[in-house]
Amino acid sequence: MAKQLLHYKTEEAAGERGRDFVGVHHFGFLVDDVAATRKAIEAAGGTHWMGEAVGGTGFYEVKFHDPDGIVATQQVAESPPDGHTLLVTFDTFAINPFLFKGVQWDPVRDFAPVMQVCRYPQVLLVNPALGVKSLQEFVALAKRTGPQLNYGSAGPASSSRLAYELFKEVAGIETVPVHYKGGGPAIQDLMSGQVQVMLIQGGGTIQQNIKTGKLVALAVSSPARSPFYPELPAIAETYPGFETQSWVAMFAPAATPKEIVERLHASLSRILADPGMPKRFEILGAEIVAGTPQALAKLVRDDQAKWSKVIREKNITVE
Repeated sequence: MAKQLLHYKTEEAAGERGRDFVGVHHFGFLVDDVAATRKAIEAAGGTHWMGEAVGGTGFYEVKFHDPDGIVATQQVAESPPDGHTLLVTFDTFAINPFLFKGVQWDPVRDFAPVMQVCRYPQVLLVNPALGVKSLQEFVALAKRTGPQLNYGSAGPASSSRLAYELFKEVAGIETVPVHYKGGGPAIQDLMSGQVQVMLIQGGGTIQQNIKTGKLVALAVSSPARSPFYPELPAIAETYPGFETQSWVAMFAPAATPKEIVERLHASLSRILADPGMPKRFEILGAEIVAGTPQALAKLVRDDQAKWSKVIREKNITVE
């Protein structure tokens, strides 16, 4: 999946009307999907909270394209630890070093966790023509037909691929992978019948496609039923212990002083605590977490332990 680095700038006004500037601060944000991330940042109150944290107002611009985010993440890791270059990334950040050869940065060693902003449930989706209406019906069909079924993923290094590989293992089924360059093309082919099943982040247009009958949702991958899909069972109800969720989090370079990390965390926490904020994220199919830096550090370690095992046992590699 192509990723991009968004640079945010805050300009400190020296003049009374803010026309003269004495400094420009850059905020680097690694994102999987520029449009989706802009929506998420705008839902969180735009870039104003970043300006509040260091002084000034913010705006952003796309600087470059970086497939899978490896180079961009390295750039953020090597940036000055002054709170002006930050990383906003998805859950694959924790596992990319296990998937790609030659990755020089380490999620734990080279980054200071700031906050897990939100999480998204992943939804098991099938094409309506498959004729199944429940998780159990799908598993039974997959066991009968085997590799005649194709599953789609947002890319060979995507969380949707790893989530489905884990699901295949617990369900005891075998389906053939088809990897796309992003979730959008994969969903389009799922609706057209080129692939029959996916386990993917359930936000955005997916909810609308489910409502209109273009997709059939069977279950969610969160440990319990999701407030966004209350009618759907959790996969864990059939396969206890199963859990996969997508998340978005913020990191700073490793040597960033604790007081800067705390200031960034406090500023974003105030924005996310606004009573109207949950509704904004609900539109995106996301649940606000606003966790502590310590909780994010644990999340990264836990994801590394979990997914490195799956990657190793399934011999998953990405060229």
